[in-house]
Amino acid sequence: MEKKIARLRRAKKTRSHIRRMGVPRLTVHRSGRHIYAQVITAEGGSVIAAASTVQKDVRTGLKSTSNKDAAKAVGKAVAEKAVAAGVTNVAFDRSGYRYHGRVAELADGAREGGLQF
Repeated sequence: MEKKIARLRRAKKTRSHIRRMGVPRLTVHRSGRHIYAQVITAEGGSVIAAASTVQKDVRTGLKSTSNKDAAKAVGKAVAEKAVAAGVTNVAFDRSGYRYHGRVAELADGAREGGLQF
């Protein structure tokens, strides 16, 4: 449980900094089987766009829902939805996870989809 507590502490610190910036945030959650992404308003009150490997339109054409290719597909999908909603500039909230592997691939996919951070 210490590992999870440390991750949540890092996430809290990052979110307080993003809140002071006053821009929407692209937040990431990863589990062993899936990866999820949301673009949340600057006030934190509502979700502008969301995508995950649970959704059938994102999952089609993927070998697995827990690899780098799936993370990149989720990043592109959430970026397309956010750009369609009129959001192009976001802050990347990695939720305390290391910027490595699936989290980095999701960020690259979001950049390719048109988000700037």
